[in-house]
This record gives sequence, C-alpha cells and structure tokens, in this order.
Amino acid sequence: MSKKLKIGLFGFGVVGQGLHDIIKAQNLNLEIVKIAIKNPEKKRTLDAHLFTTSHDEILDNPEINTIVELIDDADAAYNITKRALSSGKNVVSANKKMIATHLAELVQLQEDYGTSLLYEGAVCGSIPIIRNLEEYYDNELLHGISGIFNGSSNYILSKIFNEGASYDAALKEAQDLGFAETNPILDVGGYDPKFKLTIATAHAYGLFLNPDKILNIGIQNLSDADIQYAKEKNYKIKLVPTTRKISTKQVITFVLPKFVKSDDFLYNVENEYNGVTVQAAFADKQFFFGKGAGGHPTGAAVLSDIAALRYDYRYEYKKYKQQNGLIHTDKVSLEVYLRYQHEYTVEKLQIENISERFSRNDYKYVIGSVSLKSLLENKDILVNKDVFIAQTGKISYSEQDIKAIAEEGILVNG
Repeated sequence: MSKKLKIGLFGFGVVGQGLHDIIKAQNLNLEIVKIAIKNPEKKRTLDAHLFTTSHDEILDNPEINTIVELIDDADAAYNITKRALSSGKNVVSANKKMIATHLAELVQLQEDYGTSLLYEGAVCGSIPIIRNLEEYYDNELLHGISGIFNGSSNYILSKIFNEGASYDAALKEAQDLGFAETNPILDVGGYDPKFKLTIATAHAYGLFLNPDKILNIGIQNLSDADIQYAKEKNYKIKLVPTTRKISTKQVITFVLPKFVKSDDFLYNVENEYNGVTVQAAFADKQFFFGKGAGGHPTGAAVLSDIAALRYDYRYEYKKYKQQNGLIHTDKVSLEVYLRYQHEYTVEKLQIENISERFSRNDYKYVIGSVSLKSLLENKDILVNKDVFIAQTGKISYSEQDIKAIAEEGILVNG
C-alpha cells in the first residue's frame, strides 16, 4: 500500500499552479498542507491559510513528510533541499541549476539520512528520461545522448524556420506565452540545457560534472544570414546538448546550435516540445518526445515523482557507484559552421580542414573542424555578437586526439 504524503510546496508559479491543478483533478493519497510564496499581496484562487512566507513554517512542521521545491532561485532551492533531506523529509525538485551544481553532495545527503530526492521535472519536462536512464538503461552500454532539452529556445527556432519570424519577434512571443523569462539568456544562451545535460550525464555514465566545465553556446547571436544559409541547405537549426562516450574510458559533453537534416529525429521537434535521442550498444537508437515547457507538462513530471515517493522510490545511481573509471575529456574535434567578422577569430580558434569558405563585406563564414578544447578556452570569442557557431553534425578525431584517446581506452564508433 502507498503511504500518505503530507506536502509542503515551495513556489506557486506556472509549474506550482499546474501541479495543483493536476492533483485536484485526481484522487491521490496526498495532501498539500502549506505553500511557501514570496508575495503575500498577490491575489490567489486558493484559501489564504494555505500560504505562508516563512520557510521555517514548512521545514519545521513534523506533519509534513515531503517537500516539493518549485522556485527559480537556485541558492534558496539548495538550502531548502539540503535542510529537508537532513531532517528526514523527501524532496521533489524541478530546479535544474541547483541539482546540477550540488548533485554529488545531495546524493551523499540521501545516503546519510535515508531520504530521497527526485527531479524528473528538472530535465525534459514531461519526458521521463531520468527514470529510463535509471531503470531501463541501468545495465546498458550507452554510446550517447543528445536532443532538444529547452522548450523556450526551440519555440523561438520553430517560429523562425516555420513561419519566417524574426529572432526578436519569436523571442517576444515566447516571453508573452511564459516559455521564456524576461531575461532569456539562461534559455537562449544554452545554460538551461547545460544544467539538464549535467544531470543526464550523471545518470547515463555515473559522472558528476561541474557544469562550468561543459561548453554551452546558444542561439542569441543567430542572424538572418545564418538562417538563410541553413534554409538553402535544407537544414533547420536546433540547440542540441550532447553527451557521448568516445572511448571505453572517456566522455565528452557540450551544448551547441546544430544544423539538423530532415532525416534526424530532432528535425520535426517543434515549438515547446523536447526530444531526446539515446544511442545504446544493444537497444540501438531510441527516441523520446514530449512537451518540455508549460505548467501542466512539467507539473505532470513532478506529480510522477511525488507518486513514486508514496512507494519509497529512490534513484540508485548504479553507474556512479560502480566507479567505472570514466573521465570527462575535451579530446575531440567538431565540424562546425562559423560566421565571423574578423579573420582573427578563425586563427584564434585554430579552425582546420576548411571545406567551405565565403567572404563579403557583411557576411563571412567557414566550415571546418575545431577542437572542443579550443572552443572551451575561447568561449569569450564565441559569445561575441559578431560570431555564430553551429555544429554541422560530424564529430572527428585528429591524429593527436586519437593518440591521446588510445592512452586511456579504445575508440568507440571511431
């Protein structure tokens, strides 16, 4: 039998209200006892006695056995989660930055206090990718995971490529619909998918990475010339996070815009939808598709975690505990499209094997290969408004890369 959950909810924004709607529509063995909010003056449809501005009123309440954390502030979310787990309360969170930044510590807290932290809603909205990595792929050899993890940027790109909207108009529409924040850089700059990729990599490969060590380049510098180039080649541009095993001992990660061909699963993932491709040794390629933004889709993922806690569900982190010897590396080269203004940019990035080059006063680009290490070291150049970079789809290896990889393990899919 399931145990009754007495819930303390932090945050009553889009996702919090979506979760409440879903709970109200079903007969579940749970009760929201108290909801923490920031603005007590804001008019709400629920009884005033349900709300509080005091975190202590929820965290110190012995009746409450489950904390659901749905706030934007990663530091406050961390303090709430840490205190709750340490006091014997289970936690469900959708704060991807908090989880990605503190995952190793939060896993240890669960071990120390016998509590459970679940966070399906923090990664791909309604797509249960974490649960699948934990259970279906727990003994599988994974070659890689990539996809569309951010509904806001994907909505913008869909409007641009399907309706001919300008970047600014598409961004404003995404903001008006609540898909993008007033300051959208977390989404369009690739930070949000980077945090999500950090979490997915932990469950896929057992690697707890510092998000600062992962390259994230977004779509904020996308120009009409880049869009025109992609359309002429029959591509769409998608913002794609990737984690991939390149040898028996090495894993690479990055977030980059990508030119996507029509035969790619991601080509038809539009608007606020997310899509995740998992490439496995035995199960081969599988694709997950679902809404990645919005109150009800994310609320549904949060509710799934809450429901699992009724039966004492916990992530096992099997691949992390196996201590499989995998390491995070930048020993790989990517084929990219680089639009730039100054020749210095091409030289600084050390673009090699240039297969295509175009230059006129207002538009210059090259197609060539560049090391992931160089991209990481020169991120300040890549975020300059005069520069746009996108992966063209190929991951390659220089002789130096292959030699370095061979010292650690056998090349995978080389």
